[in-house]
Amino acid sequence: MNDKLRDAPTDLLFAAILSLKSTDECYAFFEDISTVAELKSLAQRLQVALMLRQGRTYTDICDSTGVSTATISRVNRCLEYGADGYRLVLDRLEAAGRLPAGDKPVRHDGKRKEHE
Repeated sequence: MNDKLRDAPTDLLFAAILSLKSTDECYAFFEDISTVAELKSLAQRLQVALMLRQGRTYTDICDSTGVSTATISRVNRCLEYGADGYRLVLDRLEAAGRLPAGDKPVRHDGKRKEHE
């Protein structure tokens, strides 16, 4: 883990997140603590990580989600050389059956994209 990240305020933030007990509580907390754009950006990065893990190409991810290749590259770098946080979360979501069903990606606007 990056020691530059660890400090008392960040520990408190993570404790606050871990105290949340439902998706509704998460929505309420994150609506208060972040902007819509910040939250959507975080959600989008997780979606990109999932798609990269599924073996999707940068072009497909760009077309399906609207994210930039720079964002995809940043997420891919984390998957390859990061702290394994994406891998940990995606493994747990998969084990719990919480990943989106099927091979249709979820777009940044939350709608499923139909491939022709």
